[in-house]
This record gives sequence, structure tokens and C-alpha cells, in this order.
Amino acid sequence: MAANHKRTHSKERIEREKEQAAQYVAARIPDHIVLGLGSGTTAAYFVQAIHDRIEAEHLDIECVATSVGTQQLAEQLGMRMLDVNTIDAVDITVDGADVVDEHLDGIKGGGAALLFEKLVANMSKRNIWIVDSRKPRKSLAWQMLPVEVIPFGGMGVFRYLRDHGYHPAFRFQDNGDILATDSGNYLIDITIPKGADLPALAANLKKQTGVVEHGLFLNVCDELVVGGDEVQVTKRHVESA
Repeated sequence: MAANHKRTHSKERIEREKEQAAQYVAARIPDHIVLGLGSGTTAAYFVQAIHDRIEAEHLDIECVATSVGTQQLAEQLGMRMLDVNTIDAVDITVDGADVVDEHLDGIKGGGAALLFEKLVANMSKRNIWIVDSRKPRKSLAWQMLPVEVIPFGGMGVFRYLRDHGYHPAFRFQDNGDILATDSGNYLIDITIPKGADLPALAANLKKQTGVVEHGLFLNVCDELVVGGDEVQVTKRHVESA
């Protein structure tokens, strides 16, 4: 009984940290911007929090979504949504992360939305990641990295990854069917080796025919916000020329 209570308390604490990070950032979003809405459970807290502030303060904020799920949530709340193809840039995007290292490089794609997330992130002038205390790590070594591949010829990519020691595994749904992303592609999860050169790994994966995108987000996050009773904020250090 005590062990079950401990697990429940831990889950409640994690959810509280997610909400704390989301509310911290939502309170600091400026008016009159185009705002990118991330995907996942932590981002969902942010969508609700920024919606409440828009309504309460009558803010002039238009939004773009990084997944079908986020789009549906925002539309249900009555938020002003834009088609990403009709704009040139996003002012700020707020999203979660699966893992983030001490350099603010991270992995995304646990929720299978990495392609749309990266497209919006690359359009954004500023990217803020909101996470709970489990997500920061010293490095990304041994972490699971999703690789999005087209269904046609996906096994060819799988064999390449297997033969090069990345321990690939297709991602499946709970019902046993292979999981399809919002774009209709498949995900292969691999393991990042210890000591891997992350920029080289990212470039090599993109070179493989059939790979659409991968979940390495390098030099993307400008500010990391970790939820807690005392929210922790880390900003990317940019060296001057």
C-alpha cells in the first residue's frame, strides 16, 4: 500500500511540475505575437494556461499548432489558429521535450509529432521548452531517439540502422498495429551510443534515403523552464562574435 501511495504521489508531483512550468511561461508571453503551440502533455497545460490568459486579458495572439492533437485542443478552446503555410515566421514557440542535456540540446518525438514540431521550431524566432524535473540529463547518451521514415522502403532504413549498431525498433500502437505519425509515416526508435557526435549523427540520419526527419533538436532551445515549487530557468549562452 505504501509503495502504491509513493508512486501515486510521484505521478502527482510530475503533473504539478508540468503545470508549474506551463503557467510560468504563459504568464510571460507578450501580446501581439504569433505563438507556436507544442505537443504532448506538458504543452497541453500551456495551451490551457495561455488560452485562459488570452481570454482574461483580451490578448491579440494568433497561434500555430505542431500536431493534429494540439490543433484540435486549441480549436475546442476557441483559440485563433493560423495555417503554418500562410505565415513567414513564428515569434515564440513553447513546447515540451523528452530529454534535454546540459547544453540545451534535446530529443523530441515521444508523442510522434517530431516532424511538425521541428518545422515550427525552425520557423520560430525563439523556442522555449517546458519540462518536469525528470527530463534534464547530463547527456543524451543511451537515450531513445525517434527516426521518422516513409512506409515504402522503411525496412531498408531499419536494416541500415541495425547494421550500424543503433538497435532499431519500429514503434507500435497498443493494439499491435505499427504507429503512423500525423504525416502517415513510421517511426523507428534507435539508441544514441555513448560518446556519439550528435551533429554528425543528425547529418548522417538525414542523408539516408527514406528518412524524413529525426528527433534530435540541436541548437534549437533558447530557454529551458523546469517546473517545481521554485521554477528553474536556463537560457542558452550565445557567444558573441
